[in-house]
Amino acid sequence: MQDIHAPGNNMQNKIPNDMPNDMQGELVSWRHDFHAYPELGFEEHRTAGRVAELLRGFGVEVHEGVGGTGVVGVLKRGDGERAIGLRADMDALSITEENTFAHKSTNEGLMHACGHDGHTTMLLGAAKVLADNHDYDGTVVFIFQPAEEHGRGALAMIEDGLFSRFPVDAVYGVHNMPSLETGNFAVRSGPIMACEDNFEITIHGKGGHAAMPQLSIDPIVIGSEIVLALQSVVSRNLSPIDNCVISVTDFDVDATRNVIPERVTLRGDTRAFTPEVQTQIETAMERIVSGICAAHGASYDFTYSREFAATINSETEVHAAASVARALVGKNNVDSACTPIMASEDFGFMLQHKPGCYLLLGNGGDGPGGCGLHSPNYDFNDEILTIGTEFWVRLVQDQLRA
Repeated sequence: MQDIHAPGNNMQNKIPNDMPNDMQGELVSWRHDFHAYPELGFEEHRTAGRVAELLRGFGVEVHEGVGGTGVVGVLKRGDGERAIGLRADMDALSITEENTFAHKSTNEGLMHACGHDGHTTMLLGAAKVLADNHDYDGTVVFIFQPAEEHGRGALAMIEDGLFSRFPVDAVYGVHNMPSLETGNFAVRSGPIMACEDNFEITIHGKGGHAAMPQLSIDPIVIGSEIVLALQSVVSRNLSPIDNCVISVTDFDVDATRNVIPERVTLRGDTRAFTPEVQTQIETAMERIVSGICAAHGASYDFTYSREFAATINSETEVHAAASVARALVGKNNVDSACTPIMASEDFGFMLQHKPGCYLLLGNGGDGPGGCGLHSPNYDFNDEILTIGTEFWVRLVQDQLRA
């Protein structure tokens, strides 16, 4: 993710003063426990079990196994017909942790390097506070989602009837951002994060002896031309105002030093903000691959898959979330027109079904959590646990006013 910076005040001024006195310690304890036992997507059995156990302890109605390992909590107050969905992700990454603190990962080769342990904790904190609170009228649906990192968890929950079984008027999500000042918020209407599409191009040439290239059709030369030519899609086929990226990240050859291979496979991904640009990219890529292969007498296979939807916020929900954030941490600490990010987030699939808003919460540039997401040295900043929890509570109170 790229850096996002917003002006801010001292962290002390942002800490909510209306949270239960013992809440911070409890939140830290939960978060450290989740961090110590990370699990990959659709394998979050311990995490989901712990989430369900805590929710039941708060008095929240619990539904397990939604979309695989997803957990949904339902809390209703009064007779109000409005419902709000709050989402947190639970999965970890295949990264070996290099931190040495006491709550470091105990599962070799896995770690919470993206802060989903913190996201889960903040939503649990909100569930506990709201379960003891009666100053709202309507239904809160707490969505604990599996498998965000590979873009499959949101779809799995939706296909398992998430929004038909647990209807909501709008859905919200929060993600921490290390480059944003601790406790600040950043959000925007419209696209805030890009889609991610994957491609694979296999070039079928004619192998032969490296000393007699005239008898071969060299797929390495053809693949090299394609890698360079694909960059012209962004610079020459699309409008300069359409933000997009094409990256070839794998050039796979079954190589031997004195042999021209039979085939080469190129893999990579593309990023964009609209379905129209996605289609333009896919069409232009295959046209280039087809033309270059034909010019050399080679054949090809081309596949293009759409993995993550763009995360596109709706204006009404952004206005509501930004207003709550400003009341919580101060207007100077909320950027409501932040720069979009070319990284992806499968919350975008939920926003294809419901209006909603995805916000970024500053994890800080120095100290705990100061290094980038997906780093082996990353850790969620415990200082923002109460801020995230209180944001959820106030958002519910605002949207489900008694």
